[in-house]
Amino acid sequence: MARKPLARGKKHARTKQKSSVRRGAPRKSPPVAAIRAVSRVVHGETLTDNYAWLRDANWREVMRDPSRLNKKIRSYLEAENDYAAGAFKKSSKLQKLLKQEMRGRIKEDDSSVPARDGDYAYFARYRKGGQHPLICRIASVGGREQVLLDSDKLAKGKAYFHLGSTDHSPNHRLLAWSADDAGSEFNKIRVRDLSTGKDLPDVIQDTTGGVVWAADNRGFFYVWLNADHRPERVFFHTIGTKQSADKLIYEERDKGFFVSVDKLQAGIYGVIACGDSETSEARLIDLAKPLAKPVLIEPRKIGVRYSIEHHPALQGGPKLVVLTNADDSEDFKIALAPLAAPGRANWRDFVPHRPGTIILDTAAFRDWIVRLERSDGLPRIVVRSAASNEEHNIAFSEEAYSLGMSAGYEFATDNLRFSYSSMTTPNEVWDYDMRNRSRVLRKRQEVPSGHDPKRYLTRRIEARAPDGEMIPISLLHLRKLPRNGMAPCLLYGYGAYGISMPASFNTNRLSLVDRGFVYAIAHIRGGTEKGWRWYREGKLANKKNTFTDFIACAEHLCKMKFTSADRIIAHGGSAGGMLMGAVANIRPDLFKGVIAEVPFVDVLNTILDDTLPLTPPEWFEWGNPIKDVEAFRRIRSYSPYDNVKEQNYPAMLVLAGLTDPRVTYWEPAKWVAKLRAKKTDGNPLYLRTNMEAGHGGAAGRFDRLEEVALAYAFALKTAGLA
Repeated sequence: MARKPLARGKKHARTKQKSSVRRGAPRKSPPVAAIRAVSRVVHGETLTDNYAWLRDANWREVMRDPSRLNKKIRSYLEAENDYAAGAFKKSSKLQKLLKQEMRGRIKEDDSSVPARDGDYAYFARYRKGGQHPLICRIASVGGREQVLLDSDKLAKGKAYFHLGSTDHSPNHRLLAWSADDAGSEFNKIRVRDLSTGKDLPDVIQDTTGGVVWAADNRGFFYVWLNADHRPERVFFHTIGTKQSADKLIYEERDKGFFVSVDKLQAGIYGVIACGDSETSEARLIDLAKPLAKPVLIEPRKIGVRYSIEHHPALQGGPKLVVLTNADDSEDFKIALAPLAAPGRANWRDFVPHRPGTIILDTAAFRDWIVRLERSDGLPRIVVRSAASNEEHNIAFSEEAYSLGMSAGYEFATDNLRFSYSSMTTPNEVWDYDMRNRSRVLRKRQEVPSGHDPKRYLTRRIEARAPDGEMIPISLLHLRKLPRNGMAPCLLYGYGAYGISMPASFNTNRLSLVDRGFVYAIAHIRGGTEKGWRWYREGKLANKKNTFTDFIACAEHLCKMKFTSADRIIAHGGSAGGMLMGAVANIRPDLFKGVIAEVPFVDVLNTILDDTLPLTPPEWFEWGNPIKDVEAFRRIRSYSPYDNVKEQNYPAMLVLAGLTDPRVTYWEPAKWVAKLRAKKTDGNPLYLRTNMEAGHGGAAGRFDRLEEVALAYAFALKTAGLA
């Protein structure tokens, strides 16, 4: 539940039936937020917040029902929206053109590659003009398509809709599916009878969305969210009963630990995993005995992380495959443990730790153990024979690329599915025969309006940070772009939670690049591009490295004549939005503009408040300012909201979501109010709040383009290319 980067996997949607932004009369002047000072003393220091009133005391209810927002707060947010609407009215034709371009690059009747599970193969597809996916299957041999779930129909008439998870039962007769209809990520689970296409009476409220079915198809495990949006309990639901009768399987007492439940590849066990960014703990659940007590693998120990897979017959008997950082294995190793005695005392190295090569994921098949790892910023897949321990790699030669693997549904298979793309190469889905070491291309992303990779150049350069570290930068630009410092540049950054930014293909970026932009990704510390050390050196006491790394990347791009300081647009979302606020405070002269999406900018107040959904788990990322005076002072020294000052700032576009449980709406609202009161320049500052969506904004695939077009129109206008 970390504050993940915007548009990385989880995306939300509103349908076209109702606008997410109230269309009031455009304003020519920005609203002025009232000052209502609230002071408190923390660690002997006085904190004064002039705009604390923008946090609705009723915020929990607002997440579930946006109409319950305090009228004065709503009036202010809508006034900001009206001001932004007035300002962007002049670029409406450009926004429309950008949206048309981006939509023209989307194959409207696209579909995923079917994934086989026994007698069926499951996939998702879109109908032409449709916003939301259809969940489908076909019989493995000569079958016709069966539409299991039509998300467009489910979304019809709703102001907001996001399909969560879909999980079919082992006998393929039932489908558990979930959806969020407020943007707050409280998912409701329903169960569909696939023989009739009708939903059963079962309705499970306030969940994370996914389920793990019992072996006998009579029920499933799920994770329940408490009122503070924390996933803390695992229940077992029996089909045909009410939620109030569900059996509590596990409850997490530590408010800093989050809980998840997943099915292991061999299909015999599931796993209850809990933890934070530093520590983890896992319990096995027997899917044939769903009400039995879960089996603890290894008790939690601060700083030790591990995850597990199960293999029924590996090296002489049933084993657990353990991915862990135990025994000073900072970049992780793979160990084996006997199923009968799975504790850490019995973990034996299978793939030893290699500093600088981080193991990201593992998959266990009957004859193969597969891992995805990354070294010096580039990923590769390594396939290992379970019988002989012989290994071979799947890697690529481009300077910068993205690689991912999918274990699929089946255990007794030689097939591994993986995806590959680069900033110039559209996404490709391959099936790889691990025994014969051959591959078959199953799908290449189509770009209907046309895409010629030869027109573009992707490359990887490095910038030197103030402490001497070399920071990777992935670049995309026209091959014929002159290196004279005149090109505008959109520089994207994140730098938190160990999340790395892939150098993957994105058709939307071409609308900037085709107009002469350099698109750059700064792989700054706080991610794991160069191993776990890269993450460790961008958190806690080292957090400011994230900001200075990003600044160093901007300066290096200027030095190398890719761009210049009066042409850089900085872009980041969520924790990357905090990065935007920090660098705007530190080096406003280095950026022409800033785009901050759902920005985590009120860091000190948020991390001081342990009633907020994400605060306790995040003390390991930022420090605990409640108990630790040094953490308090450190966070206060860089928290963007607390460090707004009287100085010139770049042009800024700030995007927020009213029902966002990850970055609450009042953080960007307060930040913008304070910026308006403090800044000494005449540069534009816009706040646009999606009044019916959360962290991911719109995710209906076409509705999302409206938000991208708005941001890109801002970038083009700020760079003088509108």
